[in-house]
Formats: sequence, C-alpha cells, structure tokens
Amino acid sequence: MTDHVEIPTRMLVHALIREDGTVSADELYTVAATLGMSDQQVRLCVKRLVAEGRFTHEGRGRKALLHATEDTTHALAPNADFLRHAFRQDAGLAPWDGVWHLAAFAVPESARTARDALRETLVHLGGAPLQGGLYVCANTWEPYVEDAAQRLGAHGALTLLTTTDLRRGDTREPAELARHLWPLQEIADRYHRLSHIARPRLDHLTGRAALSPSALLTIAVELAAELTRAMEPDPLLPPQLLPQPWPGTQARELIARCWAALHERDHGEARPALFRLYADITREAAHRATH
Repeated sequence: MTDHVEIPTRMLVHALIREDGTVSADELYTVAATLGMSDQQVRLCVKRLVAEGRFTHEGRGRKALLHATEDTTHALAPNADFLRHAFRQDAGLAPWDGVWHLAAFAVPESARTARDALRETLVHLGGAPLQGGLYVCANTWEPYVEDAAQRLGAHGALTLLTTTDLRRGDTREPAELARHLWPLQEIADRYHRLSHIARPRLDHLTGRAALSPSALLTIAVELAAELTRAMEPDPLLPPQLLPQPWPGTQARELIARCWAALHERDHGEARPALFRLYADITREAAHRATH
C-alpha cells in the first residue's frame, strides 16, 4: 500500500478503545510501532491524556491498561451519530426539509474561554458564521448545541431559531448560499484523498494474503484517521445543497466496503469499539446499497 497516513498519537489511543472502555498498552505499542511511532512518543501522549483526566492508568509497561473516563466516551459518541447521518443522506433517507437552523450567543469578554469553546463547537457541528455571534446549520443541531452550552455554562446566553427564508445580500437560493457559506472545494478535496487512501487498502483487505491482527488494526486505524480528517470539517449538508456527484458519497461507499472486509477478517477476538461501531454503521449502509 502507498500513501502514508499521518495519525496523531492521541487519535490512535482513541481508536483503540475497546467496548469495555479500556485500551491495552501492549496493543497500543504494537500498532504504534507499525505506524512508525516511538515508544517514547506513546508514553508522553498517555501521560498527557491521564493528566488531562481523559484516561486513568492501571499497571505498568505493556501489561498496563488505560481506562477511558466518562467525559472521553461522551466526547467521542456524537461522531458516530454524524457518520450514521451521513450514510443516511447518501442513501437518500434524510432529504432536506428547507429549514435553516440558527444559533446566536452573546457571551461577555469575562467568559472568553467559554465563548471561544462554544464558537469552535458550533463550527464542529457544521455551523457557518453569518456575522458576529450568529451561526447557521442545515441540519437539526439543537440538542448538540444546547448540550455544549450547558457544559460550558453559557446556556443562558444562547438563542436558537429556525427559518425557511435566509438571505445574504441578494443571495437566497439555498445551494448558492451553501457555496458562499462553506468551503465546499476544500471539503471535496479531503474526500478525494480519503478515496485515494481507501482503494489500495480495500484491495489489500479483499486479497488472498493473510493479515495479522496488528496489520488489520493498523489498516482500521488508518481508515478511521483519514475518515475523521474528511468528516470533522464537513457540515454534512443535505445532497440538495451540494454539487453532484459529491465525492463524500463515493468515499464513504469505499469506507463501507473496507469495513465490511475488516469485519469478515475479524475472528472474534477482543476488538476496539470502533470495529463494532463502524462495522454496524457501514454494514447498514452497504445493505441499503445492495437492496
């Protein structure tokens, strides 16, 4: 396989969380070495994650176990919701209802940290800035926005509203608005790269050569990392607002096939939660595509 995938050590640790919330240090160091990471790099990352309260640590060396805290598990959960929604959009099961969802906030300078965090959260959830403190999204995002505002202590400064009549200057046609509000070409380029990364790995997974458990884990982590890079800045706009054909649809179809192949090679050993989670979501998508 060609095309090296850069994987932050933190992302690797998150990717190897098992369904019981633990990460095996032995598995972590083995996969990290396959990806070209040093033991020291892994140790420093683990130390930071424990210091930040994202994991607790039990045992020593390769026999150690990391335990994801509730906050870590909670922070990773919405990503599964977004992936599931993206596949539903690809299958034509989540058509746009023509409603724009807006969020506005007025957080004082004295709470700058909360203000900046809320702004970052709105962008992460697919929002685009209209003007100071006002963001728009094409999907129902209110539960996620309110949850973030509550955690940041800014719920009282949050205003939510919806509209079917959004204009910016003379622009009011929805797809044209989307082109102005979101960097669609940059997002498309990330999906082109995801497809480029996924194709040779799919060939590898569907070939006859035997693959060790650590090789399978490495491919899974590479695919998860590249999928995250493509999807995190993606507002998941409904197909009606996107240029067609949209490269995200093709890239996710390739990912679904990769994950189906990974699942077939899984022999029932303890696997990271992402194996089950992505396998379930992508199997549903593959099933819809063939029926």
